[in-house]
Amino acid sequence: MGSMNLRDHLNHEVFRIISSAAEQAHTEAYVVGGFVRDLLIKGVPTTPKDIDIVVLGSGIALAEKVRFSLGGEAPLTVFKNFGTAMLLWGETKIEFVGARKESYRRDSRKPLVEDGSLEDDQNRRDFTINALAISLNRETFGELLDPFGGLRHLEEKVITTPLEPGRTFSDDPLRMLRGIRFATGLGFQIEAGTLEAIHLNRERIGIISQERITDEINKILSSPQPGRGFLLLDETGLLELIFPELYRMKGVEEVDGHFHKDNFLHTLKVLDNIALESDRLWLRWAALLHDIAKPRTKKFEPGTGWTFHGHEFLGAKMVPGIFRKMKLPLNEKMKYVQKMVQLHLRPMVLSQETVTDSAVRRLIFDAGDDLEDLMTLCEADITSKNERTVKRHLHNFRIVREKITQLEERDSIRNFQPPISGTDIQKAFGIPPSKPVGIIKNAIKEAILDGEIPNQYASAYRRMLEEGKALGLTVRQESATGSDGPEPPEAGDR
Repeated sequence: MGSMNLRDHLNHEVFRIISSAAEQAHTEAYVVGGFVRDLLIKGVPTTPKDIDIVVLGSGIALAEKVRFSLGGEAPLTVFKNFGTAMLLWGETKIEFVGARKESYRRDSRKPLVEDGSLEDDQNRRDFTINALAISLNRETFGELLDPFGGLRHLEEKVITTPLEPGRTFSDDPLRMLRGIRFATGLGFQIEAGTLEAIHLNRERIGIISQERITDEINKILSSPQPGRGFLLLDETGLLELIFPELYRMKGVEEVDGHFHKDNFLHTLKVLDNIALESDRLWLRWAALLHDIAKPRTKKFEPGTGWTFHGHEFLGAKMVPGIFRKMKLPLNEKMKYVQKMVQLHLRPMVLSQETVTDSAVRRLIFDAGDDLEDLMTLCEADITSKNERTVKRHLHNFRIVREKITQLEERDSIRNFQPPISGTDIQKAFGIPPSKPVGIIKNAIKEAILDGEIPNQYASAYRRMLEEGKALGLTVRQESATGSDGPEPPEAGDR
């Protein structure tokens, strides 16, 4: 058991208040878990976000006493069934729980709980680095209690379990994903026996709810180098069980000496490239899924080699199914990922050919406010081992970006609405909402995107009259001004 004392690191007022309340209640209290781990890795936080307190006795009773000491105003949520209480004090969330001993049934990760000692409570923790505790009791305030060598494992950057790992993972299989998440987020190694135990117990993941699994996947995705987490998921056999679409991207085929790249490894490289540029979760999801349809579109064509025609369109169609299965939000976030997957080849194609104003306008229009994210994804997608290829693509991308800036300033294309509305068209020709209205409106939009007319009301109005005439429509008499037909109400932008 460690003899380190962290008294000087517990300067925050909340620890003194909990210590004093525990003394008045004639009980013992300890800080455990993530706060202690992060304190030892990162140092003292200015404002602690999450603090877990283990109490030898009633966690709820101590929480109520601490709330009273804080003036009785702090919000308190009590979970009687679990014997826990959550106290919110400013930005700090404090959870109180009575020390407990746990046992498990084979078909559930929900334990049978009974009161226990601090040692029992540390035994039930998932990893040694999360089983560290700091005393808040007056006589031993600040003393680190480390029964499983967690401090040494922090220094060695190792993830392992307090008890035999097979039992730890069989009891609560979610811990397998948590172990991979901690290893990924902290840059630690998983100890060999612990890694093997995850592999042996991988099928047990079947008793975990999809919401819990997805929460861990999101946390892996949010880490500094998320690709490593997916490699560990694959190494342990979990990837095939929890994300078969990604698993199917693995491997390289060969026909007549022609190979394609391993799309799984390529995807992880793109994901890590994105992680260097942005911490936004949904852009990282877009990176993870951008080539998800390649296994289903893969084809060998003699004289050409391996092709994946249409993988961007099929991939976009696969996104809702994956989101539904993963219990991810079926809202604007899903539509954003779909859009990124569908458009991810467009800037790449532009960078490989002569960049026309028309093609760039269409890209700006289709990508809208997500254009910058799309360009970031496409640059991350350049993973060739040939340095000259990468330099050439990045140079061409700069040209595309310059063209985008020029056209944005000149033509105001992003998210534009054609200057002529459907109502304008109906009024001009005296027709109800109908197919010709859509045809004329679309023709005006295409003419602006092709650069045939400027994005202005007067020009659009004249094009409307031409398109209407081609469809055999007649301008309403009251709209006409002279033999040449009506003139637009305004000569400039509206």
